[in-house]
Amino acid sequence: MQAAPVRATAIPSVTDALRAVEALLMSSGQRTARRNAWTSVLEDRRRAKDRVEAQRVLDEFSAARP
Repeated sequence: MQAAPVRATAIPSVTDALRAVEALLMSSGQRTARRNAWTSVLEDRRRAKDRVEAQRVLDEFSAARP
């Protein structure tokens, strides 16, 4: 008589489980949201820099007029 084949399934460690949860939470939608948020931050900084420059030009123009 031959023994039945044994199937060994490793029990996932806590670390493996946490990595799986992290991967689920950081799915492509989450990465896209973070990327979009960072793009918005950079665009806000650019607009703020443009506003400062425009204000400087207006101040110089109004100071030059008699």
